Amino acid sequence: MVVGIGFDFIEVDRIKQVADKYPKFLNRVFTPREKEYCLAQKNPYLHLAARFAAKEAFFKAIGRRIPWSKIGVYNLPSGQPELELFIPKPIDFDRMKVSLSHLNSLAGAVVILEKD
Repeated sequence: MVVGIGFDFIEVDRIKQVADKYPKFLNRVFTPREKEYCLAQKNPYLHLAARFAAKEAFFKAIGRRIPWSKIGVYNLPSGQPELELFIPKPIDFDRMKVSLSHLNSLAGAVVILEKD
C-alpha cells in the first residue's frame, strides 16, 4: 500500500548558481557519499540537482521536512538509485522507492513510500 508519494524537478543551473554563491551549500544539503559520487561525474551539477529533487520529493512524500543531510541518494551496482535515511523514519513505512531523471538543464525525481 502506498503511504506517500512525492515528485519534484529543478533547473540544473539553479543548483550551480547556489553552490557558487554559497560555499557551505553542498555540505549542508548533500551527504559525503553524494558529494563524492556527483563531483566525480562529468557534469556534477546534473547529478546534484537530481539528488536535490529526490530530497524534495521525499519531503513531499512524508509531508514535512527533515534536515537535508539526513536523507541521501546512492546508486546500487546496477545503477538503480536508492534512498538512505540517517534518522528514525519520520512516518511509518516499510519501503522507499526513488526514480531520478535528467536532461541537460532539468533534473527530476519521484519518491514512493510503501507499507505492507
